[in-house]
Amino acid sequence: MDILFEAELRGVDPLDTLAERTSDANPPVREFTEELVRGVCAHADEIDVRIAEHLASGWTLDRLPRVDRTVLRIATFEVDHSDVPAEVAVSEAISLAEELSTDDSPAFVNGVLGSLISSR
Repeated sequence: MDILFEAELRGVDPLDTLAERTSDANPPVREFTEELVRGVCAHADEIDVRIAEHLASGWTLDRLPRVDRTVLRIATFEVDHSDVPAEVAVSEAISLAEELSTDDSPAFVNGVLGSLISSR
């Protein structure tokens, strides 16, 4: 989450941010973190299309808070391209939204992901 969020905030390639964090990390960046960042980057266009298809009318990816956008990207990657069970991906996404975003974000993230998952 931190690497993808930081890269977007700074307007740089997330893989460059990952490389910076990996070289400086103590403790080391977890392998799963690297997998998520690389996966979200590899499937970025597809992930953004999937999310956009499930946003409520009048909402766009650019309109979302950065935290929500990043959380949705990670969860969508997990649901569509990893072995993480959908229920776990959604639960983790909601937890991140509760901890890091607005009061309305957990329900919003849950709704978008629920719609996304039901369309598979």
